[in-house]
Amino acid sequence: MAEEAVVVEGLSFMDPFKGLLLTYFMPESCYDEFFLKFNFLDVPCLKIVLSKGLGIGIILGSVMVKLPQILKLLGAKSAEGLSFKSVLLELLAITGTMAYSVAKNFPFSSWGEALFLMLQTVTIGFLIQHYGKRTSTGLLFMVIYFSLLVLLLSPVTPMSVVTSMQAFNMPAIIIGRLIQASTNYSNGHTGQLSAVSVFMLFAGSLARIFTSVQETGDSLMALTYVISSTCNGIIALQVLYYWNSSPQKKKGE
Repeated sequence: MAEEAVVVEGLSFMDPFKGLLLTYFMPESCYDEFFLKFNFLDVPCLKIVLSKGLGIGIILGSVMVKLPQILKLLGAKSAEGLSFKSVLLELLAITGTMAYSVAKNFPFSSWGEALFLMLQTVTIGFLIQHYGKRTSTGLLFMVIYFSLLVLLLSPVTPMSVVTSMQAFNMPAIIIGRLIQASTNYSNGHTGQLSAVSVFMLFAGSLARIFTSVQETGDSLMALTYVISSTCNGIIALQVLYYWNSSPQKKKGE
C-alpha cells in the first residue's frame, strides 16, 4: 500500500507535465518506463528522449544560427567574402530537405530547423545582392524563390521530384561549400563570414546525424547530414586558420 501511495503521489506530481512530455519528448511507453517503473536506464527510451531533446534544441538554435551573419552584414553594410552562388546552393539543399521531410511526414523535431535556416538564408541572399548595388535583382530572387517553394510543397509536385531534390542535396552542399572555401582561400580571409554562425551550423549538422537516424531511419537524410557536417567542418577550419586575417589587413599589405 505504501508503494502504491508513492506511485500515485509521483504520478499526480507529474500530471501537469505529462502532456508536454508525451507531445515533444517521448511516447507513452517511455513515460510509463520512466515514471511508473522508475527504469531511467532504459536504452531505447533514452535514445528517443536524447534525439527529441537534441532536435528541439537544434530547432530553437536555428532561429538564431544565422542572425550573427545577418547582423554582421547589416553592420558592415558589405557582403564582401560571401558567395551568392554558395548561398543559392545552400538554399537548394535546405529546401530539398524541407520538402522531402514534409512529403515523408517526418516529425517536425527531425527537420524544423530547415524552415528557419531557409528564411535566414534567403535574407542573406537578398543582402548580398543589395550591398552589391543590385537591390532589384535581390527582390526578384525572393519572389521567384517563394513562388517555387509554394509549388514544391503543394500536392502538384510528384514525390519523385522531391526525392531527386533530396538526393541532389549532397552534390549541392559539396559544391556550395567548396565555392565558399575557394572564395575564402582566394581572398586570404573569410570577409564578413560570421564565425558564430559557421560553428553553430557545424555543431547542428553533427547532431542531426544522430537525430535523423533515430527519428526517421532514412539513410538518405543521414548521409546528407554526414556530408553537410564534413563540408561545414572545412569552413569552420578556415575560420580558425584565417582568424587574424581581415579585409582591411589584406588591403594594407
